[in-house]
Amino acid sequence: MRANAVHHALAGGAVAGALHNHGAMNNPASRNNISAAAATAGWRGHDRNGGWWRHANGGYGWVGPLFWPFAYYDLSDYAMWGYDPSLWDYGYGDIYAGIFAPYGYDDLAGYLPYGYGGGAVAYGGGGQTSSRTGAAPSQQNEVAQMCGEDTQEIAGLPIDRIQQALNPDDEQRKALDDLANASMKAAQTIKDACPSQVASTAPGRLAAMETRLEAMITAVNMVQPALDHFYGLLNDEQKARLTSLGEEERRGRGQQGTVAQNCGNDLSGATDWPSAEIDRKLHPTEAQRASLDNLKDANAKAAQMLKDVCEPNEALTPPARLEAAGKRLNVMLQAVETVKSALDDVYAELTDEQKAQFESIGPARGVSQASASDEDVSAPPPRRHYYHHRHHASMVGLVRRLIGF
Repeated sequence: MRANAVHHALAGGAVAGALHNHGAMNNPASRNNISAAAATAGWRGHDRNGGWWRHANGGYGWVGPLFWPFAYYDLSDYAMWGYDPSLWDYGYGDIYAGIFAPYGYDDLAGYLPYGYGGGAVAYGGGGQTSSRTGAAPSQQNEVAQMCGEDTQEIAGLPIDRIQQALNPDDEQRKALDDLANASMKAAQTIKDACPSQVASTAPGRLAAMETRLEAMITAVNMVQPALDHFYGLLNDEQKARLTSLGEEERRGRGQQGTVAQNCGNDLSGATDWPSAEIDRKLHPTEAQRASLDNLKDANAKAAQMLKDVCEPNEALTPPARLEAAGKRLNVMLQAVETVKSALDDVYAELTDEQKAQFESIGPARGVSQASASDEDVSAPPPRRHYYHHRHHASMVGLVRRLIGF
């Protein structure tokens, strides 16, 4: 029932309709609302905007099995126009959500194309297949669209507007074309990193984060030389015009001035390490307890690493902003690798039953299913709340997880 409710919510106007609205895609606030609607698809019984893993500016770091929806939009908007706060919302809270996922077995099943069944199911990047003979999707997968359904749309810089504003000479125009081509390749690289399977375990989710971050870092490295070269050819007047064009973009998309960057640090206690719950559910041996302590320490280290690399608004030029974004992504990848190494050590020592119990740990996992909703996801995100709720896994869910192992 919950899986069907998620299917219906993703196919409804709140998500599917908004994803086909290119105007909404160009607005960071609208993208955040789309990800919020998709992340809580099919849920009710609590404030749908109260998920503990929700970002400061309204979006969510995880939508079902997908980490970082609209990744290229976030990179491009921040680098070129300097106002998208979404990129800086990603931080330790997303790593915590990767370990203690807010989604249960039935929730994740709902993020697969309709008609698909259990097992390791491919759903991204085309050529979709199912472990059930003859099963075929009867609707387009909205999660895959959040990876970038149309490369032209997600990577297309407003070349005509830039040319009109800057009146470039031949050398500058060629450099701008090179930048556009690099941007297209970078967008495709990020799209190709869309997960092809649902990860039902904590190590699998952190591995998906690694893949996504590596693709984003590769994309930055593709675009950075072309952007540096193009910007370096501009004279002071042209740079001022490009800045004015960015201000026009901000006003046109409902953004005024600079945006304070949270860097994923304001978590309001939602990511406190659940030591008591781990002890109660796993009953670890002394050796396991030592590994769990190492995992806790790794998480604290990762949180500090990301806290130390928060770029405020000092990066004033497009090349400087892209460089700052690349630095942030590199540190986030290091943080994920630090935690994943310790997590792998823990999982190597757990029994299958303990792994199943570990997957049931975490806040806000016991929310009931709901029918589809057609809320207006293009509206500005409401004030955030945090919903912190512990629950015990149902026997059915536990059996399903054990079967998965």
